[in-house]
Amino acid sequence: MKAVVMAGGEGTRLRPMTSSMPKPLLPVANRPIMEHVLRLLKRHGLNETVVTVQFLASLVKNYFGDGEELGMELSYANEEKPLGTAGSVKNAEEALKDDAFLVISGDALTDFDLTELINFHKEKGALVTVCLTRVPNPLEFGITIVDEEGKVERFLEKPTWGQVFSDTVNTGIYVMEPEVFDYVEADVPVDWSGDVFPQLMKEGKPVYGFIAEGYWEDVGTHESYVKAQADVLEGKVDVEIDGFEISPGVWVAEGAEVHPDAVLRGPLYIGDYAKVEAGAEIREHTVIGSNVVVKSGAFLHKAVVHDNVYVGQHSNLRGCVVGKNTDIMRAARIEDGAVIGDECLIGEESIVQGNVRVYPFKTIEAGAFVNTSVIWESRGQAHLFGARGVSGILNVEITPELAVRLAGAYATTLKKGSTVTTARDHSRGARALKRAVISALQASAIDVRDLENVPLPVARQQTARGSAGGIMIRTSPGVPDSVDIMFFDGQGADLSQGSQRKLDRVFARQEYRRAFPGEIGDLYFPASVFDAYTGSLLRNVDTTGIAEAGLKVVVDASNGSAGLVLPSLLGKLGVDSLTINPGLNEARPTETGDQRRSGLVRLGEIVASSRAAFGVRFDPVGERLSLVDEKGRIIEDDRALLVLLDLVAAERRSGRVALPVTTTRIAEQVAAYHGTQVEWTTTSPDDLTRVGQDESTIFGGDGKGGFIVPEFNSVFDGTAAFVRLIGLVARTQLTLSQIDARIPRAHVLKRDLATPWAVKGLVMRRVVEAAGDRFVDTTDGVRVVETDGRWVMVLPDPAEAVTHLWAEGPDDASAQALLDEWSAVVDSAGR
Repeated sequence: MKAVVMAGGEGTRLRPMTSSMPKPLLPVANRPIMEHVLRLLKRHGLNETVVTVQFLASLVKNYFGDGEELGMELSYANEEKPLGTAGSVKNAEEALKDDAFLVISGDALTDFDLTELINFHKEKGALVTVCLTRVPNPLEFGITIVDEEGKVERFLEKPTWGQVFSDTVNTGIYVMEPEVFDYVEADVPVDWSGDVFPQLMKEGKPVYGFIAEGYWEDVGTHESYVKAQADVLEGKVDVEIDGFEISPGVWVAEGAEVHPDAVLRGPLYIGDYAKVEAGAEIREHTVIGSNVVVKSGAFLHKAVVHDNVYVGQHSNLRGCVVGKNTDIMRAARIEDGAVIGDECLIGEESIVQGNVRVYPFKTIEAGAFVNTSVIWESRGQAHLFGARGVSGILNVEITPELAVRLAGAYATTLKKGSTVTTARDHSRGARALKRAVISALQASAIDVRDLENVPLPVARQQTARGSAGGIMIRTSPGVPDSVDIMFFDGQGADLSQGSQRKLDRVFARQEYRRAFPGEIGDLYFPASVFDAYTGSLLRNVDTTGIAEAGLKVVVDASNGSAGLVLPSLLGKLGVDSLTINPGLNEARPTETGDQRRSGLVRLGEIVASSRAAFGVRFDPVGERLSLVDEKGRIIEDDRALLVLLDLVAAERRSGRVALPVTTTRIAEQVAAYHGTQVEWTTTSPDDLTRVGQDESTIFGGDGKGGFIVPEFNSVFDGTAAFVRLIGLVARTQLTLSQIDARIPRAHVLKRDLATPWAVKGLVMRRVVEAAGDRFVDTTDGVRVVETDGRWVMVLPDPAEAVTHLWAEGPDDASAQALLDEWSAVVDSAGR
């Protein structure tokens, strides 16, 4: 006997899950519903099967093919238009006309004994046997009444409660003789229970009903879909589950990686090659698909998560369904009954309320509160560039495919035959992405100078030596699983806002230039990169007095690429130095705030015990510098900016200092005391670079360990700042603690507030209105200055749904009060 699997329905009630996937392919316990059906057919000897398809037919055909992997023979009958339950089977008449056949739905989960059903059909000599089952709520199904012999007496499709006369319903599973086709008109919509069966009964044909025992669930709604998952996990339905039951009810498939410190409370299922980190909690009735990543602190309960989903740290998923290839970012919350379609992005700290539907390819911005369904808006990345170039989670937001498209877009903004310098940090992720970037550049008629692993300042300096631009790939500072793809101009500086927009446009339109075979770019590796860098540095930065001062310094390379430059540099400086953590640590390409702090504490201990003049600690890519004084005390980054400013201004006695507008106004006092003046810039590094290029600029910094030494270059350079600091200390004959002690204490506090994109403009208007007659500075954002000199600054983040606030007062309490006052203004506008 052959079988017919009906797999052509659109599953409209299950949207958005079925917006881009046919209903029979929806996974139950990580296996399509239709696969469970086919395996049931095979168990009962029904190996030859015809599948009727219509909606997204190619996806069904591509998945199951000819059935060889299941040990079955599958063929397909394609409907050009919807033909109804009987019409679609009539469409497959040619393959079914020789013998009795079984009809079953491809989207109902069951373990009925089909052999018993077929035997009943044969014993009764039926033309049609309808498989029936008893359900508590028959409203959504066709009610059927049978007599003592099993002969059908009456049908009623989808009754009201006033019409309910039985709890025995039609499951849509039938055994039929081929003569039934005489009652089905070809190429027109015809239904079995609405059209064919009433006619058969009217003519007295043998139509029987078989009441089956076992499990049956018509997966037609989101509720029934989630219930089907729970029933499989509870063992209420006899189906095969892939994987291993590592403890009662806890199923883990092949290749899945579950950390011992993850909390698992079954019954639950974790798909093949999924990864569950320490601290994640997965509770009962949760199904996790293949290649899903669940980060630490995430909580999942009764959640159905399809394949290739990223579940970020501290996110919370309860009773929801998440479509494949979706990214759920840090601390997002998805409530009971919500459904997220395929390939969506759910931003950080956003909330999707219960029963909300988010259709495929949508973006929910960070911090958003979604209480209505998101249907029409298209997905698009509004802000490609952030504060550190193009940043995101490795292999989630930043993939090799994205890197290729970005590099192709960047190459398209340059002339054919131009040269681009590429570089990376010492992480494996950066190495893999850089290879993709190089291929894309060459394929776009760009020559590539590859520096391999070098400090970020070296990459910038080498880019400025004849390249049209540069690309550096590094691990995001403080975020080990993220990467930054940084783009440089011909001077080695970050791309200007205008150049960023140009690159953004090319990327968005996908208008990439492709080279002809003879135009493919060359790849070469320049020699003596570090010698060229240190030689240029020592020629341009004043090192007089260092050899005579007999200084002793401790240098912490943080196991990063900064250590690659230090050996030749320290030898040529003629300074007594102790270098710690010089070797590259591939497993730790960046450091968290706590790791950095503990490193500075350890550096302070070594400085104090060795009686060194001071200690410096580089970040892993050599861009930023932290200081420890001769007593081993940490000089905080904002304080270190004032210390270096004091040293530089005291020696130069004229010129300009480039500082972001968020810096304490004590910097103005220090600069003015020594006859220099401050040039206030925006918080963007490229604005600091712009001012740093001016001949009158003598110093620049951002208060976060980034220092500009204009006589060498106009970008942040930790090594150049270190060389300049040694010379300044050697010539001034003062210790860092003495310099620090003569500078007044600053009281600047900072706060970040979540602000939806849609209200950012309103927030800034309210801030200006609230400022009233007070002085307003709009260098960057809005800075409101009180009559007593206190100030607050409100700045919307360019890449995230966040507003930043800074406040300065004569003491912390005053600054805190100011911060609270203006936070209330921002919050009120954002509601």
